[in-house]
Amino acid sequence: MNNFSENWQPNEGKKLIIDVDGVDYARLPIKTSVITPQDNIFKIVEQYALPYLREGDKVFLSERIVAITQGRAFPIKDIKPSWLARFLVRFVHKSPYGIGLGSPWTMELAIQEAGILRILFAAFLSAITKQFGIKGIFYIIAGKSVAAIDGPCHYTLPPYNEYAKLGPKNPNKVAKDLKERFKYDFVIIDANDLGVAVLGKSDSKISDDFCKKVFRDNPLGQSSQQTPIAIVRKIIQEK
Repeated sequence: MNNFSENWQPNEGKKLIIDVDGVDYARLPIKTSVITPQDNIFKIVEQYALPYLREGDKVFLSERIVAITQGRAFPIKDIKPSWLARFLVRFVHKSPYGIGLGSPWTMELAIQEAGILRILFAAFLSAITKQFGIKGIFYIIAGKSVAAIDGPCHYTLPPYNEYAKLGPKNPNKVAKDLKERFKYDFVIIDANDLGVAVLGKSDSKISDDFCKKVFRDNPLGQSSQQTPIAIVRKIIQEK
């Protein structure tokens, strides 16, 4: 027996329960409406997640919906890429799991977010270290906020299939403010099939390692599934 009885269903191709260091955890996907800049992240949590929360639960939020509610998603038609953005994008590795900085629109957002000098320095060091088989230096230098930038993909839920977005602003503060309001722990993550980046936590005692392990198969669904929130619940075996 486990300690949840709701008829939860995992997203297609994902599992509801995952083992983390010998302990089972449920990842309960929460379906929402299409989140817009007019929405408030506190009201979203209150409406969609709060009714299901139990003592000891942790709420994992996609960084995308936090960024959207902060007004950090932009129609690509409104973004005017500079010559530098168009030049730098030629050297970006194109991933099948998201555009990242592989478009002139997202590269322009990166330049605006981090500044020209930082982006150029990151690109310079990345070009050098790649020759020695070292990857990821660009995002280490550019920062987590740049790593969370993403652009339009065909599988993204409309209208965001024609948007580019920045990462959320002050994600640690957002997570802590949510905990203060609702008395549960919150984690803001950037997860895809390549990996998990922890952007914000309501409590520093929640280890990044745990967050990455419990979300290692990316159980959220942000296209037709519309599940950008998951409740993580430790499974307690009843005697």
